[in-house]
Amino acid sequence: MSSVIQVQNLSKAYQLGTIGTGTISRDLERYWAKVRRKEDPFTIVGEVNDRTIKGNSDVVWSLNNLSFNIEQGDAVGIIGRNGAGKSTLLKIMSRITSPTTGSIKIKGRVASLLEVGTGFHPELTGRENIYLNGAILGMRKAEIKKKFDEIVDFSGVERYVDTPVKRYSSGMYVRLAFAVAANLESEILIIDEVLSVGDAEFQKKCLGKMGDVRKGEGRTILFVSHNMAAVKTLCNTGMVLVNGQLIYTGGQTDSIHTYLSNNNVQMSFTHAGDMATAPGNENIRVLSFTVKPNNAPIISISTGLTFEMTFFNAHAGINLDATFELKNGDEIPVFHNGVLISTDNDSRRGLYTVKCSLPPYLLNAGNYTFKIIFGQNQRFELFSADDFIRFEVANESKGSNNYIAPGVIHPKLDFDVSYQS
Repeated sequence: MSSVIQVQNLSKAYQLGTIGTGTISRDLERYWAKVRRKEDPFTIVGEVNDRTIKGNSDVVWSLNNLSFNIEQGDAVGIIGRNGAGKSTLLKIMSRITSPTTGSIKIKGRVASLLEVGTGFHPELTGRENIYLNGAILGMRKAEIKKKFDEIVDFSGVERYVDTPVKRYSSGMYVRLAFAVAANLESEILIIDEVLSVGDAEFQKKCLGKMGDVRKGEGRTILFVSHNMAAVKTLCNTGMVLVNGQLIYTGGQTDSIHTYLSNNNVQMSFTHAGDMATAPGNENIRVLSFTVKPNNAPIISISTGLTFEMTFFNAHAGINLDATFELKNGDEIPVFHNGVLISTDNDSRRGLYTVKCSLPPYLLNAGNYTFKIIFGQNQRFELFSADDFIRFEVANESKGSNNYIAPGVIHPKLDFDVSYQS
């Protein structure tokens, strides 16, 4: 295998606020440094791209000193939280933007699907955009024509192929864009999390197609997604980004474990400030949320767990409900269930506590995240929060069998075995 992408000391800095340096002399100084292939003197000092802190500098490093190689035929899952630098990295690889420092060498043609509408001209029809994208990749008209029917069939937009794409829905846009990127002849396929726009059936179809082009055609794939199940299924290697820095490269399973461990949140949350600064809004303020094992020091498959939330309700006289959505480490919903806190327009302004227990032998080992949703009349959302709290269910080995079994749940089943002579 040979390296098709080589990245050395790659960094990308962004200036917050105004684009210029403020004076003509500083702009000239910056230009002269660029001519001499020197560092920009006004981006040498900056801060990592941590969105959770205010910071003191107006320069942030979206990417900071990344170095790695990608081999031909690899499917690389690039994972990290929002703002980690994943999309910036893909834009540099797609030559949409240039790095501030460092170098990147790419062997082969690159087809990118970064966001809805990338690479499409809104005034042109679907047919015209297919030929335009092929021409950008350096393909001849005859080559594109040979692939045309396959692209249209995969996208499922045959009826609208002669309609300007500006009239397409976002789902149609993505269908056609993916079909073009996956079926035209490029050696490297770059896909951002734009696939989440499509429906579940099309997402499955896309993942199957990406698997085919990697294994059957030996093409290289770079895939950004928050769906850990998709990364685990499609990719053979992974990269984990945190605040613009590459903290891990390796197998996809170990990469996912590193990502989940790095983003681990305390199993209990208690707000220590005043009511106005607690998580929430003018409707709801969450003061505490805890997840505890049932009669054990840690949560494991056999212990079960109890979760408890205390919140302040600002609305009296409404029908109030709270919903809890639990997802596993692969972002697969385990359950989406809630409780009616008041049913006769009799809610009261003040503190409420909601408590619930999950039985033993329900959850499999792994990382889990709670999302909370507060509603009125089970329709109007008052407040919601993703990834509100994360906890881990420990595995339990049985003799030498200490691997984590596949599956979302891990029920304890009673089998009746009998011998028939």
